[in-house]
Amino acid sequence: MPETSAQRALAVALSARSDDELATLFAERQISPSSTWRDMFDAAEALLEPASIARGLPALPRPEAEALIDASPGEPVPAPQRERLASRALVGDDGIPFPSVIDAVREALPEGSTDAEAPRRAPLTPESVAAASEAAFTNAACVADILLQTLESPLGRIGTGSLGATERRRLVDAGAVSTPAEADLLVGLAADVGLLGANDRAWLVSSAGREWLRLPTLERWSRTAGALRDALPGAYRDADGGWIPTEQWAQATPFDPDAADRATLWIRRLVRWGLLDAAGHVTPWAEPLSHGGEIDTSALRELLPPEVDRVYLQNDLTAIAPGPLAPHLDVRLRTMAARESRAQASSYRFSAATIGAAITAGETAESLREFLTSISLTGLPQPLAYVIERTSAEHGRVRVATEPETQLTRVRTDDETLLRSMEVDQSLRSIALNRTDDDELISHVSADVVFWALTDAHYPAVAVDAEGNPRALERAKLASDAAPSADPVDTYGPLLQRLRAGAEDSDAAWLERELDQAVRARAVVDVTVRLPDGSARVFRLEATGLGGGRLRGRDRGADVERTLPLSHIDGVALVD
Repeated sequence: MPETSAQRALAVALSARSDDELATLFAERQISPSSTWRDMFDAAEALLEPASIARGLPALPRPEAEALIDASPGEPVPAPQRERLASRALVGDDGIPFPSVIDAVREALPEGSTDAEAPRRAPLTPESVAAASEAAFTNAACVADILLQTLESPLGRIGTGSLGATERRRLVDAGAVSTPAEADLLVGLAADVGLLGANDRAWLVSSAGREWLRLPTLERWSRTAGALRDALPGAYRDADGGWIPTEQWAQATPFDPDAADRATLWIRRLVRWGLLDAAGHVTPWAEPLSHGGEIDTSALRELLPPEVDRVYLQNDLTAIAPGPLAPHLDVRLRTMAARESRAQASSYRFSAATIGAAITAGETAESLREFLTSISLTGLPQPLAYVIERTSAEHGRVRVATEPETQLTRVRTDDETLLRSMEVDQSLRSIALNRTDDDELISHVSADVVFWALTDAHYPAVAVDAEGNPRALERAKLASDAAPSADPVDTYGPLLQRLRAGAEDSDAAWLERELDQAVRARAVVDVTVRLPDGSARVFRLEATGLGGGRLRGRDRGADVERTLPLSHIDGVALVD
């Protein structure tokens, strides 16, 4: 099929498609919505350019890729793959690949990529199953630690979108992960399942991630397992909604130069989450998930250590959990104590600083005592009760409130030394505190910002409402909820509208396009012209100009310059 014929055939096929089909095609082929195409012929020409085809090949699943690899010029691809390849504008409606597609396939195919032998694997054993269950438990706890660290301070990203070296080191130092590579792996996993979201410079915990932290361990794991399955690249999925054997993943997208690395990454994620054992076999509890069904947690539940809901509070200001502490208790306990060790029996340490941070976050001496007493197997030790009382009394000496009438922020304290210190503290310049005649400080900055500035400067501040009651403030910035995926038709709306308008007279548009190409190439063409008496005559011309609705060219036979109205031209054929 000559290239011009291929362009026309594709343009006709595109004209017959719905807006949904066209928008999906443009999205799959990574077409810019701001493309300046005027009509379907422009679209067809662009889609058949080698660079555009090369961008569309890496995403092809193996069956469709192999259909193109095995295709012979002029022969249709097998019926099972024909529809999908036609929808991607890689073959015509007759299933025959376009010539430029055949060329691009030959250029893009890595040598030997379709014949790689799957690696041999050790069989699934009780030991590998037990190790997978331990990985599931351990990595669920690691992801929880990462989210808690991110709530305290967002994780910085570098230009490529990955974690910065400083952030990897922070997670390692905090005990959330063992190595920088593990930090990258688990942060990427959390992002792909929606527990983390990103802005331009940092990873933030999503609202779903905040909710996830309060779930029991098994529910944390099962939700993430299902999300991981759903997040798998389409080439790894099977028709039932599960996934194809993992040994086929590296060859699932033959045209993708990063296919092997991507497969390795996803297999490592599933191994970490206990969906695969170390050899890559599907674990018993993940079998239903791998076949498109719901996950079966019963087999995994038997292998996980039971969670506890009590701790030993000790006189040395520590708390010892005799087993994995229930997540909702662990999350709250860590707001008032620093975790010192993480294992099946974790330890936590209280201090004036950690109790002060809890009060800053909205706890009171009463709520602290009530919570700790409810989870303690040893009552509330006197040293810990003393730290709570002393810190609570100290912490409320600076009160921050919004004045209802003026909406100004007022900072009050009975301690003259503290008042003078805040008035002259250079670290508080950004909130512009000014002293009033009532021996208070006022600011035009919001009360929340003033409160956190004072807290960061280590003043014993507490936020209060209009009645003077303490109020809890949430400092952690959450990732904004992901916007609903834009409808491709909306994304490509203006382009689709322009293409439809340009297709009103497709025959005339194609004729003008052929003539324009002939003029550019100074080609010799046979032009069929309809005469006034209804007869037709063929002129062989060297095309020299096109404009004003007329074609100009030198008649080779009569050696004269002719000007022919486009409205009278019925056809044009290139002379070889």
